[in-house]
Amino acid sequence: MSAALESLLDLLDLEQIERDIFRGTSRSAVVPRVFGGQVAAQALVAAGRTVPAERTAHSLHSYFLRMGDPGAPIVYSVDRIRDGRSFTTRRVVAVQHGQPIFHLSASFQTYEEGLEHQADMPPAPDPETLPTAEQMLPRYADVFTDPGVMDRLLEARAAVDLRYVGAPPFANVGTPQEPRSQVWFRTNGKLADDPLLHVCMATYVSDMTLLDSVLLAHGRGGWAVGDVVGASLDHAMWFHRPFRADEWLLYDQESPSASGGRGLGQARIYTQDGQLAITVIQEGVVRVPRD
Repeated sequence: MSAALESLLDLLDLEQIERDIFRGTSRSAVVPRVFGGQVAAQALVAAGRTVPAERTAHSLHSYFLRMGDPGAPIVYSVDRIRDGRSFTTRRVVAVQHGQPIFHLSASFQTYEEGLEHQADMPPAPDPETLPTAEQMLPRYADVFTDPGVMDRLLEARAAVDLRYVGAPPFANVGTPQEPRSQVWFRTNGKLADDPLLHVCMATYVSDMTLLDSVLLAHGRGGWAVGDVVGASLDHAMWFHRPFRADEWLLYDQESPSASGGRGLGQARIYTQDGQLAITVIQEGVVRVPRD
């Protein structure tokens, strides 16, 4: 296991300070605020710690309310909304400096048999044939307005092996393309068998690239290039089938719409053998900077 992955696992191992109240810390991000995937994953950890182990997460719905301060702890307060015979519902509010910065509702379910069908996995190359972040990012060092961005991008991806199938948005600035993007990802090391851990790790990664397809549609390079400003607004996930975040997962993303200073991304995450594991939808602020 890489040191970066150990550090991320420590970040997700929240401190319990009271019944249904947890505290977490943050790590540095590409931009000077708490990474949205981190707060979403930590909130899901908090919710999951109040649920029986035999009930696994099947969905989450969340809103990013305020920019998080990476230098201050985050307190997660869990509300036990409902404990039914099959489903458990939890609400989590993340608070910093006395104000809520994030709100999550999550639902958990006991396993049961049922009807089965799924959308087919789209074609994608073998992830082992694609360049790693360490191999790919230096090619584009000259497009980043801040010389420290590449190092921060590499640091942010050190715990997760994330490989673009096509060129990232910052590779073809000024050239609009089809609003679709694919990446393969897995953690840089094996994880324990706890299903909640794998779900939380996928939640963490899901916020890294989902709005790339919005940027591609308009030939924008993204926050690292400085030709857009933005932030996640809301984020929803449905966990359909068991998966492991330490094995290759294909993140197939597209953007059906952008308007009103917002962009919508939707995606499906597949296991390498073609099982549809997760559906993700996110809307974010995507604004062109004013002169």
